[in-house]
Formats: sequence, structure tokens, C-alpha cells
Amino acid sequence: MTDPTRERQIREQEYVDLCVRILSDARTELYLHMRFLDISLGSLRFEADWTMEQAGTDGYRILYNPEYLCRLYRQGRARVCRLYLHMVLHCLFSHLDTRGRRAREYWDLACDIAMESILDGLHQKCVHRPSSPFRREVYLRLRQKLKVLTAEGIYQVLQEAALTQQQYERLTEEFREDSHEFWEQAPPPGLPVPRQNHWKDSREKLQTELEAMGQKEQGDGEGDELLQQVRAENRERYDYRRFLRKFTVLREEVMLDEDSFDYIYYTYGMNRYGNMPLIEPLETKEVSRIEDFVIAVDTSMSCSGDLVRRFLEETCAVLEESESYFKKVNIRILQCDDQVRSDVRIENRQQLQDYMEHFVIRGMGGTDFRPVFEHVAALTRQGAFTKLKGLLYFTDGKGIYPLKKPPYDTAFVFLKDQYEDESVPPWAIKLVLDAEDMEQIADRREEPHEY
Repeated sequence: MTDPTRERQIREQEYVDLCVRILSDARTELYLHMRFLDISLGSLRFEADWTMEQAGTDGYRILYNPEYLCRLYRQGRARVCRLYLHMVLHCLFSHLDTRGRRAREYWDLACDIAMESILDGLHQKCVHRPSSPFRREVYLRLRQKLKVLTAEGIYQVLQEAALTQQQYERLTEEFREDSHEFWEQAPPPGLPVPRQNHWKDSREKLQTELEAMGQKEQGDGEGDELLQQVRAENRERYDYRRFLRKFTVLREEVMLDEDSFDYIYYTYGMNRYGNMPLIEPLETKEVSRIEDFVIAVDTSMSCSGDLVRRFLEETCAVLEESESYFKKVNIRILQCDDQVRSDVRIENRQQLQDYMEHFVIRGMGGTDFRPVFEHVAALTRQGAFTKLKGLLYFTDGKGIYPLKKPPYDTAFVFLKDQYEDESVPPWAIKLVLDAEDMEQIADRREEPHEY
């Protein structure tokens, strides 16, 4: 008499063994066609999970339902290769760890669209899938708004589009390849390297490989979408508050300097003479904070009014923090398109709050950055600044830049996926913020401050 349980176990093991061969063959085929992905392709081990419906990854493993994987394989090897690479790309671009405060459903969809756009741009037979008219139309509409189809940019577009439930389901049906149910689960025990660090290293090496290869192995334009997204993801992310410290000056403030206070002499005096300490804290302290500063915003037609307002709100939120600037400051907020449309002087926190409460965008003409620098130079000659350290210019980059470097640091600030920086002069600082940076600043603004 045969044992049904034993027979089922044998049958399941045969399924698993077959799936391991299928996934191993897919990995080998991908490697043969895209050797620049060798490290990434070998970073995931395989594990069967009969409880799930399809396949997914947790950044360490590819977890799959054996029956689902076999059904997919019957549709063609390219389907399995595409699924495998789709999951590897999710890991490479840190989609598992960077959702933050974003809505899960839209984030999952945005990640899938971004990765499918890369796969469709590879033009490799091993992952080829004919693009439907609907898919091509989605890419076309997104590229009208985004320079690079990153998950963050696509998410923002989807949020602004206010999709109906039917539209959301249609997009999900078209672009969903894998399950994301394991993205935020705790990692398996005993792993030496956090997954985000591991994939960050792999992504940086991938960029080096792609740039070194150039067009040699990719063909004419092939892999451009992958390289663009890798460059965008590898771009350093900044702590905006820390970045503003580049524009601080050192000055004494009336406050207790506890760092220079020696408790040994204080305690000795109290013990030796009763209530007579031999040393007390200094009543002044040298601190680095913002004093003279210029914030310029591009209010031309090419810049969204909502973006201008949002950037200015978040910049002022950082400046409102008590440790960012002195009690009395000299901040000039300029609005400019092809000429300076507004110049407001801010001397304290209350004036800054009043300015934002009554903020009105002025301009919406052409774009020329030079009038701002000419205006600041005129103010400097008039003695409006004591020690101007820097100018922060928020823009999309589509304008005429000055040729000569000013006598202060200048930073052009762009929003990720919505800018052009080819013409930025070499003497200028380039800072690229994304939606996540803005959200982090907003979080800090909601926290109580000590005034």
C-alpha cells in the first residue's frame, strides 16, 4: 500500500527540483545576454512557497509557487526570464526600502511601470514581449512629463492624475509581473549585510559597468533607459538641512556655552567653599548659522506654480528651525522669470511666517537667471549685505545662466525628473531633490520647535 502523504511529498519535491532548474536556466540566459548584471543576477537564492499565488522577492530570495512558475514556463522561457529580471531590478533600485510615506498601491504600480519600461527598452530576445498599444501610450504620456521614468516620478504623476478604480486596475493588469508581499517583511536571520547596502553596492558597480561599456555591447541606444535610471538612483541624496550649512557664518550668540564648561573646577569649588563655584559657563558661544542669504525662485512659464510654492514652503520650514539661523537675519527672497519681479527682505522668523501666509507668485514669463545676479550685485554695492555667503536658486534649469562666477556660493536646486542641467556652469553647485526629500522636510516641519 502506498502512502499518499509520501507520494505528495515526492511529487512536490519533483516540482521544486524542476523549478530550480527553470530559474537557474533563466539566470544563465540573462547572464549570457547581459553580462553587466552578473553580480545582481546571482544575488538571489530560490525558495519554494506553496502558499503564495505567484512569485516575489524579499531582496534575499526569489519566493515562488512551483505550480505558477511551471505554468509560466509553458508560455515560453522569455516569460520566466522577464519575471526574474523584473524582480532583480526592483532590488537594484531599492523599491523594497524606499516607499516611505507613499500610498502602497500607487507605489507598487509605479515601481512595476518603471521596471517594465527598462525591460521594454532592452530589446533582448530573452526578455522580449510585444508592447500593447495601451502600454506604448502610457510610456508616451509619462515621458511628456518625466525625463527619466523613475518610480518616484511615476508615482507623483499617478497621484496627480487621480485615477479611477477602473483605470488603476487596467494599469495593474498591464504592468504587474510579481508579488510585492515580502517587501516589508523582516529579513531572514543571520544575514551579514543589510539588503539595501548590498543592492546599493551592486547598483553603483552596474553604473560603472554600463558607462565603461558605452555602446560597445548594448547596440544602438540599447540599455539607455537602464543607465539613465541607474544614474538617477545613484545620485547622492542630501540632507537639506545639512546642505544649508554650506551658507552659514561663524558668530557669537548670547547663550550658555556648555561645551567649554569644566565640571571639575565647578564641583571642586562647590565642595571646597560651599556655594562658590570656581568657574561658570560662558554666557556667549560661537555658532555657525545663516545670516546673509538669498533665495531666488524661478517663476517662469516652464516652472509649475505649485512646485515653486512647495519648494519655498519647505525651504522656509528648514530655516524656521531654531538652530538654522540667528535671531536677526538678512534673507532676501527674490522671484524672477526674465526679470526680478519681487524682492522681499526677511529679518526674523515672524516676518518669514507672514511672508509665506500671504505668498503670491509673480512672473510666469520667460527664463533668464542673470537679472537675479545683477540685482544681488547692486544690493551688495549699496551695502545691503554684511557677509553674503550664498544664493539658492530653485528652477527647472531651462534658462540663460551667467558666465562669470559671483563672489559667493551659488546652488541651483532642481526637482528630480523635472529639470535640465546640461547648461549649468561648472562653478555652480547642483542639488537635486526628490519627493522623498520634500516629505522628510515636511515631517520635520510638523515637529514642535523650541523658540
